[in-house]
Parts: sequence; structure tokens; C-alpha cells
Amino acid sequence: MSTKIKTIIIDDEKLAREITKSYLKKHPEVEIVAECSNGFDAIKKINELKPDLIFLDIQMPKINGFEMLELLEDPPAIIFTTAYDQYAIKAFEVNAVDYLLKPFSEERFNDALKRSFSKLEDKFEQNSAIQNIIQHNDEKIEFLERVVIKDGNKISIIPVESIKWIEAQDDYVMINSEQGRFLKKKTMKYFENHLDENMFVRIHRSYIINVDFIQHLEQTGKESYHIILKNGKELPVSKSGLAKLKSTL
Repeated sequence: MSTKIKTIIIDDEKLAREITKSYLKKHPEVEIVAECSNGFDAIKKINELKPDLIFLDIQMPKINGFEMLELLEDPPAIIFTTAYDQYAIKAFEVNAVDYLLKPFSEERFNDALKRSFSKLEDKFEQNSAIQNIIQHNDEKIEFLERVVIKDGNKISIIPVESIKWIEAQDDYVMINSEQGRFLKKKTMKYFENHLDENMFVRIHRSYIINVDFIQHLEQTGKESYHIILKNGKELPVSKSGLAKLKSTL
């Protein structure tokens, strides 16, 4: 490559960043343009500096590596640096994005860097791999503790317990929470699978509600019902939604 490869190191552990920097000193073709200790700063720096490559830790405070990836409009090539176990790592191998399992050797680091150079030549492959990682992470059935949303330059973290209801909006959902209303590009099925079923119920194809915010259930016809939330909001309940609601309550 004729021009230098701009890179950003993103890791909340200073020692981990120092190790990566020390290994990169032997690669003059790579220029470190920034280092970040959290996902918020990283998003700002990536948008500002447009790096070709990032070294990304997964387990970080505030927002993790996966959540950060979702918020990037034009992600660079990625080498994950992670303490995830071998089982979780298999997903990255399948999706053609390289990784370094901590603690990693300089030899392994050099190997990952070399592979990333070839990926930099193929932007389509790079973007496909990132989308595969996001999709794989979405398919893991783990209950959410928070939802991260980017609106312009503002990033909001919504604790799930503050969500009142979620409403379908074509390819998006509208999250109605104590902090306000937020659009998120996810499916209703995603939230149905990733919210605790003891707390959230899909009462209708267009609505998921937090049972803590229910005021009462009201019958509006022979076989039709509405949920009245504590703020007075009325939402329709389907026949299958009623059965799920009764089971949960």
C-alpha cells in the first residue's frame, strides 16, 4: 500500500493499548491517529479521522464493541481484541473479521495485521463481514440490559426497565421510554427475543409493553381488549397477545 494505513486503538485497558502500540512500532506503514478508552470517544474519533483500521475491544464500559459498531455509518476494517472465550470467537472466524484473543503474542498480532491489509483492498467484503457480525450478535438470545441509540451526534443509553412500550415503525421501532421517544433500526422480533419475557409482552403485532407500566386491562368488545398504561395511553391487544399477557401476569 502506497499510503499509510490510519488506525485507532479502542480499549478501556491502558496496558492493552500500550501493547498494541508497541507491536505497531515495527509497522511504519501503519499510523496511529488516535487511541480511545471508551466507545463514545471512539465514535467521535472515527467520524472525525476516518481511519482505515481499528483495533476494537468488545468488553468496555458505557457501550461495548458490538453496540459501538451498530452506531457507525461507515465502519473501517476491524481487528477485535477481546478476552471472549474460544466458543464466542468462532463467530468472528466464520464472519471473516479477524480477532486477537487476549493475551496475544506479537506473532499472532502480525498475522492478524497482515490479513487485515488484504481486507482493506475489498470494501464490499469488509462491510459484509461487519454486517454479519452484527447479525450474529443479534441472533444470540441474551436479554438486553440497555438499548443504545444514535441520533445525529447524540448517543442515548436507555435502560430496559425505563421502556414503557415499543411500537413497530416499518423497518424501525419506536421506543417509548421515561427518557423520551427514540427510533431504532431493529425489528419487533429482535426485541421480542431479547427482552425479558417476565417483564415485556408482545400484546399485538405492532406493540410490546413493559408490564410494570400497565394500569389495567379493559374489554372494549366481545373479544377485543385494550391495555391502559399508567400515563393513560391505550394500546390494542390481540387474541394471542391476551393469552401471553395472562400467562405473564
